[in-house]
Amino acid sequence: MTSQEPADQPLRQLVLKVHSRCDLLCDHCYVYQHADQSWRSRPTFIRPDTVRSVARRLAEYAAAQSLESVSVILHGGEPLLVGPTRLRDICAELTRVLTPVTTLDLRMHTNAVTLNRRHLDVCEEFGVRVSVSLDGDRVANDRHRLDRQGRSSYDRVVRGIRLLQEPEYRHLFSGVLCTVDVANDPVAVHDALSELDPPRIDYLLPHSTWDSPPPNPAGTATPYADWLLAIFDRWEQQGRPMPVRTFDSVLSTLRGGPSLTEAMGLAPSDLAVIETDGTFEQADWLKTAYAGAPETGYDVFRHGFAEFAEHPGVQARQLGIDGISDTCRRCPVVRSCGGGLYGHRYSSARGFDNPSVFCADLRSLVDGIADRVTDPTLAPAVLGTAQLLTAQRELDAVLLSRLHERLTSEPDWAEAWRLIVAIDKDPDTAPFLDEVLTHPYVRTSLVHSLQRPADTARFMSLAVAAALRAGVPATLAWDQPGSRLHLPALGTYRLDGPGRIEVDVAPDSFRVRDAGSPGYGAWVRLGEVPASPRWRPLAPLWAQDGPLIDDADTYRDCYPVAVSPPLESGEFAERLTRAYELLEKDSPDRHSDPDAFHPTVITPLEAGSGLVLGEHGFGALGVAVDIEPKEFARELPRVGRLARLTALRAVSDLHRLGGPAGELLDRADEGLGREAYDEAARALTALTLLPEGELTLTGAVLVARMWSQWAAGHV
Repeated sequence: MTSQEPADQPLRQLVLKVHSRCDLLCDHCYVYQHADQSWRSRPTFIRPDTVRSVARRLAEYAAAQSLESVSVILHGGEPLLVGPTRLRDICAELTRVLTPVTTLDLRMHTNAVTLNRRHLDVCEEFGVRVSVSLDGDRVANDRHRLDRQGRSSYDRVVRGIRLLQEPEYRHLFSGVLCTVDVANDPVAVHDALSELDPPRIDYLLPHSTWDSPPPNPAGTATPYADWLLAIFDRWEQQGRPMPVRTFDSVLSTLRGGPSLTEAMGLAPSDLAVIETDGTFEQADWLKTAYAGAPETGYDVFRHGFAEFAEHPGVQARQLGIDGISDTCRRCPVVRSCGGGLYGHRYSSARGFDNPSVFCADLRSLVDGIADRVTDPTLAPAVLGTAQLLTAQRELDAVLLSRLHERLTSEPDWAEAWRLIVAIDKDPDTAPFLDEVLTHPYVRTSLVHSLQRPADTARFMSLAVAAALRAGVPATLAWDQPGSRLHLPALGTYRLDGPGRIEVDVAPDSFRVRDAGSPGYGAWVRLGEVPASPRWRPLAPLWAQDGPLIDDADTYRDCYPVAVSPPLESGEFAERLTRAYELLEKDSPDRHSDPDAFHPTVITPLEAGSGLVLGEHGFGALGVAVDIEPKEFARELPRVGRLARLTALRAVSDLHRLGGPAGELLDRADEGLGREAYDEAARALTALTLLPEGELTLTGAVLVARMWSQWAAGHV
């Protein structure tokens, strides 16, 4: 491995061990059955003074890092063994100390054997989301998960899950964790878990190392990939009724998105572990490697999270591609696999400088999913801008529909959804919903809320913005965090503070009843000059096809560089106006060019950052606040090409996912954008010579269009 600087990744997740013992005796448990036996010397349960120190240290770190949210996962042993009273005390202390500083996402991983209403009433009080360990049907589960008397745990666990599914608790159910055993029937395991209707399933490879390899009773080359792919096929056949984290992560990374699990992908780790005695540990699955592997020598009484984050073991898991073995870096599926879980790479001979002990399985799994999901047919989006924009609208609508399924338990959302559906059904108002929904940062917030706790307030404000644009009267109420109400694509309204608000919408105007106010504030009329003192509208650039200058959207901070604070002068707009004048002068035919990029939203970024794309929908562009007009005019065609290619990838498959064509397309597109025609020709030639099946029909059409563009520009 090479020696590199770690990623600047703050810690966002804490596994807090609240009880160090368990009422089951699972023979595959990494805490009790593997190399590290430090649990024997730990206090049975966490003491109140330890909880106070944890809460204080985490609050200090969250404030110093300006973290919007932190997740605390109550863990063990078995966390339910602390009992409802202690559980409430722990949650209350964490909530008391952390919520003034950041949003606290409380979770719990449990075997659910003793789960009862008293536990769940505490979870309901503090919003603790619960994940349950269950390895499938009775036969599969009882192969490993027996209690200390050798009795089945299955009925008791299922009883706990059924209790979680009762209406008053259903919103607390986070999902099921299942450890893979290839001796079990994979379809029977998945069907048994599916029948329990969990909101998510997470299939976990059994913790193993090169010194202690995973079981392979049949002696096949890739038993774990074969087992998981059988479930993937069943999951597809079912219509993907619930998220499956391993599959969702591979699907995401194959399409250039983020990894969704530390077990796969190259995302830097953001996890800390604190034991019942207050000691900091690295990820506790390192207990499978050797005795003392997760130890750091730090504790919450003498050290903070910032010091823990500097520990070499923590930083080693934040190096991304530079932190994996040479073998892994050369592998074509490395972006999806990421070298596997860090602990699974260990050998006594080479430490962690190895591929995963599941290397062959992970390669086969990624390739198998890629072969199954690559769509070889022609996507109309490749044929022109109009078709691409249509595909983008359809994608945003699909994402919003998926989010609606997650928000059905939110009491305020039902009225907002009815409003959105009514606007969409009316052909006169539907285009206004499309305008709001296709604002690029709405895509950012949709993806964020589908991968993390949903931001209900964001989509309540989206419904208000759509009603305003469409001129549809409506009244919506919800709990608004913070003192700013941002209406996507329209502007920001200043509130007295966070809390319950009610928004009344009339054609081209709205008014807000703030938390604690006896009545509504004054009407705010869109386009009125001067604007209401509480209302800061967004404004488009005064130029032909001038984009909206959005320096206020709460999700605009999606670029690889920092965004600028809200603008206080017109200097940035003046720079852009001169840039657009140069574009008109130098490229007068760009408005008729079907491939020209016309940004719909421009967001100012920190000085010196140039033109940048981020994690957003098609049309957004980040621009340095000090951009020179000539630089903008020069770089826009190149960045615009990349924006189109990125948007096309979001709605179609251009090549076999995970194959070599993706990088070649990037090189060809970059070469054409920089007018480096020799470089573009080399990449296009390599694409043309790829084996049949590497390019989809959509990809082949795109390559043909690139050759035409090369011919038109090459002299």
